[in-house]
Amino acid sequence: MIPLFAVFLVVHGLIHLLGFVKAFGLADLPQLNHPIPPGLGVVWLLATLLFLAAAATLFVWPRGWWLIGACAVVVSMIVIGTAWSDARFGTIGNVIAAIGVVFGFLAQGPFSLRAAYEHDVGRELAHVAPAARIDEADLARLPLPVQRYLRTAGVVGRPRVRNFHVRMHGRIRSGPDARWMPLTAEQYNVADEPARLFYLNASMYALPVQGYHRFIASAASMTVKAAALVPVVRASGSEMSRSETVTLFNDMCVMAPATLVGRAVEWEPVDARTARAVFTNAGHTIRAELTFNEAGELTNFSSDDRSQISPDGGSMRRVRWSTPLGGYRAFGPVRLASRGEGWWHEAERAYAYIELTLDEVRYNVTAAARGAS
Repeated sequence: MIPLFAVFLVVHGLIHLLGFVKAFGLADLPQLNHPIPPGLGVVWLLATLLFLAAAATLFVWPRGWWLIGACAVVVSMIVIGTAWSDARFGTIGNVIAAIGVVFGFLAQGPFSLRAAYEHDVGRELAHVAPAARIDEADLARLPLPVQRYLRTAGVVGRPRVRNFHVRMHGRIRSGPDARWMPLTAEQYNVADEPARLFYLNASMYALPVQGYHRFIASAASMTVKAAALVPVVRASGSEMSRSETVTLFNDMCVMAPATLVGRAVEWEPVDARTARAVFTNAGHTIRAELTFNEAGELTNFSSDDRSQISPDGGSMRRVRWSTPLGGYRAFGPVRLASRGEGWWHEAERAYAYIELTLDEVRYNVTAAARGAS
């Protein structure tokens, strides 16, 4: 949708060049009967430049493009008003552009879910402490399959993880018979004082959908909006926080295995390919089982402590949850699963409700490094 809208802004903007050409007599334009003074012709050119700038900033400054777009619409309406008999149909293009500007404000402006996400991330990354390196002694208390996993992942000799940033894409659905929605997402997790900040963009019947999962300290919340305006899901409370604790621990296991050496995890060996874990965070204690293959790779994670939320966010119920994994590859110095699914194991059937592919993983991100990325 964004590339298509950018093309529209470019085309709409270039049409304004006709006013500039008419004003300076650069071409014969019999379709424009109303005379345009040179000074006003410069304003027509300004409208063109503003629309072109808005199209470009859709990609290079997505959080602020709507400011330039709004200026372009205002300038365009001014010049159209001075040549109404010739240019009145340009109002249709401005209405379309204005709809995009309003959506941009709602989706990226100061009161948007994106702004809340960016604010929380900035606060969590304000202070990133130096990280000591992990050595073999740090692995000694872990079950053997977990030790093998951390060695296979390549975390030994690497700095401990203070935080990590992940970009991903995939698809999601609300139930086994619901339509899949494509999505892109990014998240920041903080390890020392655990936090999980997850922001997604999806599309439902061509309607844009934004969602923000926020878990800081002991409080978790989830908000999903359609077209950045209509709340579709709102959820919070103790059960939500417990569920996010499961997700937080899953993130640690899958995306940042170096964090598993922390004292917040108690381990129970099962066999050469299985280990159970008890993870405690801010008063919430959850249990999970990790399964590995012969190569030492984590292949599945399951827990009975995560709750399935109803489509409207009004209720939650505990359902067995698992995340089968695959596609191991290098992400910088570490080797991680690049593909994963989320499964609900209901009494009547099991089904995948989300499929994700990791695109980028970064560790120990500072505020300065985040701003430069």
